[in-house]
Amino acid sequence: MLEKEGHSKISKSTHLPRKRFYRARAHSNPLSDSHFPVPISPSHVDYSVHFPQLFSSSDEGGDSKKIEFADVGCGFGGLLISLSTLFPETLMIGMEIRDKVTEYVKERILALRVANPGQYQNVSVVRTNSMKYIPNYFGKGQLSKMFFLFPDPHFKEKNHRRRVISTHLLDEYAYVLGIGGIIYTITDVEELGDWMKDCLEGHPMFEAITEAELEGDPVVKLLSSATEEGQKVARNGGQTFQAVYRRIAPSL
Repeated sequence: MLEKEGHSKISKSTHLPRKRFYRARAHSNPLSDSHFPVPISPSHVDYSVHFPQLFSSSDEGGDSKKIEFADVGCGFGGLLISLSTLFPETLMIGMEIRDKVTEYVKERILALRVANPGQYQNVSVVRTNSMKYIPNYFGKGQLSKMFFLFPDPHFKEKNHRRRVISTHLLDEYAYVLGIGGIIYTITDVEELGDWMKDCLEGHPMFEAITEAELEGDPVVKLLSSATEEGQKVARNGGQTFQAVYRRIAPSL
């Protein structure tokens, strides 16, 4: 039996999934054990599952095109959708730990592919814990951009170890980012903004992007406008704090 319009997960007008059916708790403990499949290495990531129009199952672990952008904690996928058309030749993936939110992004991408033939084939999402499994998905120097938009601030000092930007995690991000790759961060929590900036500033493999470069980077404009969180901050007249840094070669 067909679902009544009022209870359908798909909007009759937009043919996109309705967020209200995929809401989940805003916060999730990244240090807890979660149960979902994890590839044993980047060569075991099945690209045919994520990009079925571009890869066959025989491409798994091959030397073909690789994912270059990773949106860590991608939420409802607003940034991914914007980046997909801005960089149509670039493969990108969102990483989200909440199962319902991940399912929404999957359904959103599938609906957009149907409604726009030939588009959105370069974007996908995976449910995973990026704080634990980044090395399982990406090889050394594979990524050119990583995004951390409005991450959980974990206000209590005892929970700062749960923050997705930290000195030891930056070691992992530096490993999967190629030289010249960029980390984009933004938050509406000033203390967290200072924390992320201090971590990046103090890491020997990252340097701040200049103001001139930021002004010429089309991605920067999306940081505060493409996501649901950013739009909410803008509606409420809030302030945001961003830190954008480049991966550099270690000094000898």
